Order: sequence, then structure tokens, then C-alpha cells
Amino acid sequence: MKARMNNPAMVLPGAVAALQAVGATTEGTGLPASIVHLVHIRASQVNGCSVCLEMHSKEALRDGDSVDRLLAVAAWRESPHFSDAERAALALTEAVTRIADRPDAVPDDVWDDAADNFDEKQLAALILQIGLINVWNRLNATVRQPAGQSW
Repeated sequence: MKARMNNPAMVLPGAVAALQAVGATTEGTGLPASIVHLVHIRASQVNGCSVCLEMHSKEALRDGDSVDRLLAVAAWRESPHFSDAERAALALTEAVTRIADRPDAVPDDVWDDAADNFDEKQLAALILQIGLINVWNRLNATVRQPAGQSW
């Protein structure tokens, strides 16, 4: 499998740096890296982005997450492997990723659960990370970037 073109973020000067800069703003907010990994994995599953799914799963494993947890991300509601905060982050990830699938894009119960588990800076970081992974997913899906190949 070959990509349709080079990743657009790699084609336009400064695009990768700009996207990475957005990601860097979320560091130091207290949002655990393990939650960021789960968010990246779940959004990438929903969006069918093999590049990001492979990359972020490997990063999560490298950072100490377990295979059992990563295998259960797609069925997180039925799995005992996730904390309340992780469940809130995963629910928010799905709502934001599937924003057009319902009249109320992010239902109050999903929002309230996230707001109960994260302070304002953490919640801001979480929302930015969800948006950012969706950007990367959409770039990769559009050009059909295959996993395991460099840009």
C-alpha cells in the first residue's frame, strides 16, 4: 500500500512544527500521559487511522501501559481496566470525534463527567489533545498513509 501523496503536514513548511507546538502546550497541565495515549488510541480507532493507532499504542506500551488495557480500549465501557477519569476522557474523546453523530455534539452528562474528573487546565489539555489527534487522523486517512511507513 502506498500513500496518495506525502502527508500534508510534511509538505507545507512549518505545519508539523505548528501542530507539535499545540501538543506541547498541554504538557505540564497535570493531564497524565497515560490518558493522552488512551485518547489518541481511541480516536484513531474510531477514525480508522492505522498510522496513529500503531504509533500511539507503541508509545503507551513504551511508557508502561499493559497489553491487556490497550487491547480493551475499543470496548472500554465493558472493561474493568479503566479508572473513572480514563472513562470520562474516553467518553469525551468519542463525543468530540463523532461530533456530527448526534444533535447535542457533546452531551451534558459526558461533559459533566469530564469536568468532575479534570480541573480546567487538564480539561483544556484534554480537549486540545482530542482535537489534535483528530487532525492527524484526518490528514493520514485522507492521503491513505499506511502504518509502518515513514512520511
